[in-house]
Amino acid sequence: MSHRPLPGRRSVLRGSLAASAALSLPTALGAAPAFARSGRPMAGWGVQAGDVTCDSGLVWVRSDRPARMIVETSATESFRDPRRWRGPLLGPGTDFTGTTRLHGLPSGEQIHYRVLLADPDDPRRTGEPVTGTFRTACAKRRAGVRFVWSGDLAGQGWGINPELGGYRIYDAMGALDPDFFLCSGDNIYADGPITQAVALPDGRTWRNITTEEKAKVAETLAEFRGNFRYNLLDENLRAFNARVPSIVQWDDHEVVNNWYPGEILTDTRYTEKNVDVLAARARQAFSEYFPLSTLRRPDGRVYRVQRHGPLLDVFVLDMRTYRNANSPDDQPTDPQGILGREQLEWLKRELSRSRAVWKVIASDMPIGLVVPDGTNIEAVAQGDPGKPLGRELQIAELLRFVKHRRITGTVWLTADVHHTSAQHYLPSNAAFTDFEPFWEFVSGPLNAGAFPASALDGTFGPDRVFVKAPTTANVSPAGGYQFFGEVDIDGHSGELTVRLREQDGTVLFTQALQPGMVGQ
Repeated sequence: MSHRPLPGRRSVLRGSLAASAALSLPTALGAAPAFARSGRPMAGWGVQAGDVTCDSGLVWVRSDRPARMIVETSATESFRDPRRWRGPLLGPGTDFTGTTRLHGLPSGEQIHYRVLLADPDDPRRTGEPVTGTFRTACAKRRAGVRFVWSGDLAGQGWGINPELGGYRIYDAMGALDPDFFLCSGDNIYADGPITQAVALPDGRTWRNITTEEKAKVAETLAEFRGNFRYNLLDENLRAFNARVPSIVQWDDHEVVNNWYPGEILTDTRYTEKNVDVLAARARQAFSEYFPLSTLRRPDGRVYRVQRHGPLLDVFVLDMRTYRNANSPDDQPTDPQGILGREQLEWLKRELSRSRAVWKVIASDMPIGLVVPDGTNIEAVAQGDPGKPLGRELQIAELLRFVKHRRITGTVWLTADVHHTSAQHYLPSNAAFTDFEPFWEFVSGPLNAGAFPASALDGTFGPDRVFVKAPTTANVSPAGGYQFFGEVDIDGHSGELTVRLREQDGTVLFTQALQPGMVGQ
């Protein structure tokens, strides 16, 4: 791969973090900061960067009290002659979180940043700066692109276990020095309380860090916010956030298992039964705890396209907000489907406009894997291998569009099912044949229960080329089966290589794809 060598992002960042307390930053008024003053704002939840492009990015922080967010950027960790960005005033209305957009950044460069929190009433009273770094996308293809993806964090009651080193998978992902991390949903389990101890089948005990907000299902805005804060207690995740920017989407567990708009819950754990009310609170907390650009637009949507130079566009889908109700999914017509008409037309339009070599479709749910919701269907496939029905009709429309517009380089990435696999979709195996072959790669969980492999639906002809999954349900992270995927695009040849990896980084499966082909 032609990924350019870097001056050791990980070693650079370690040095930056170690030195951050000693940095001397000017305040908003140009005076020297008073780090030693009592009551100064603190940023104990770390920093994050997100939605990075060739010339822009978002930086996130949370304060422990009202504060003005100030960001400084530099080409070096010494922060000589830094560029300054005045960010928002952080207060209780956003749970003291805030995001600052950086623009006009140099393409394909390592950006060092530091966040300073200043007392809004006394700019001299400042907290210790918190540092991070990210790499902007390169406007020229020679540098290549590398990113990782996964999903499903702190699910099924498996939270932060200090005895096992916490969320160790983030160390393995960070060791690959990716340009970004694509989180494919289930960033939290708002419907999954965390208890102090869980008995394992082999007689051992799993021990969790616990918090008040994770002691019950999330219903209030404060409880949803507490679920996002819970994951940031893990030092592995905070260190990863400080050096790898993210592209984040959501799925069901940010609200409640298998939810859909208009649903009324029968779960006795909930006093608030209206899922639309819960979803609105969850969406607010989600927008507060991730640096995500489109949620700050008037339409407040999660779906978007992130352009990462000439080699890659990432099409981030939202298969949750616009779907119809879960059902047997066997209706002969389905205009709303799982994406909604507006999102489907947006996706078709943006795919046809894309000039990137590769178009990654970041789907929060798989296409040909059957994901049940009791007697109903939660995802797309319903197990009938015949002609498209229900939500499959939208996918058939999209696949037909890609074929007839001769759109090259589409690859589907997803998580959700808590195992890892690779499916090659072939018209020669399918009931619906008006599409070109494509690949779908599944990864996850990051730190959640692992489950047996899902059944395949033959409508689009999937051939499961690889799978690794347990044979029993809800295997704890102590039992393994925690996964992430890596995508590596060579800057010279344009070849895209997918590697499915285990928690420690071990490669399980590799598939190389060639550029410029409608299907392969």
